Amino acid sequence: MDRIAEIVRNTNETKIHMTLNLDGSGTGDIHTGIGFFDHMLNSFARHGFFDLSVTVEGDLEVDTHHTVEDTGIVLGQAIRQAVGDKKGIVRYGYQILPMDESLVLCALDLCKRPYLVYDLNLDREKVGDLETEMVREFFYAVSYAAEMNLHVKQLSGMNNHHIIEAAFKAFAKALDGAVAAEPRLTGVLSTKGSL
Repeated sequence: MDRIAEIVRNTNETKIHMTLNLDGSGTGDIHTGIGFFDHMLNSFARHGFFDLSVTVEGDLEVDTHHTVEDTGIVLGQAIRQAVGDKKGIVRYGYQILPMDESLVLCALDLCKRPYLVYDLNLDREKVGDLETEMVREFFYAVSYAAEMNLHVKQLSGMNNHHIIEAAFKAFAKALDGAVAAEPRLTGVLSTKGSL
């Protein structure tokens, strides 16, 4: 069964079209209008082996907030839709990922109980054309729309670009692990019998 989702979300602030294939080859076709954000989403696709196509028309004349947050919402919705009933998957995923001096941990649970714990120490206002405070907003939006418990924690690092990129790559690797098939499992990985 193909684990592919296509989401279209149009508001007065953003128009977003996204396709996500959880069983892809790592191909990204990303156009948000925010260069550094495109780079991060391409890294997410590549390192998670997801095929991700994103086109966003956002109100960038205001700032990047609506574009980044709404893209996070749509990515979360796409993850939730593509993963389906979660039967036969690992459910949990984690990664500790180095990038030069930076080391970032990401752990997640596809449990239908959204929660974000975010601990990145970013001390610049922007990286490229992306406001660094929007990194948290993105992960918050993804976690709640996907209904996942998500932890993103910086263990070391000084360069904001490296810290953010390590976080996106760690998230990709953790998600790839969580959606992987567990052949010993016939239903969902829960004592309740459902997620």
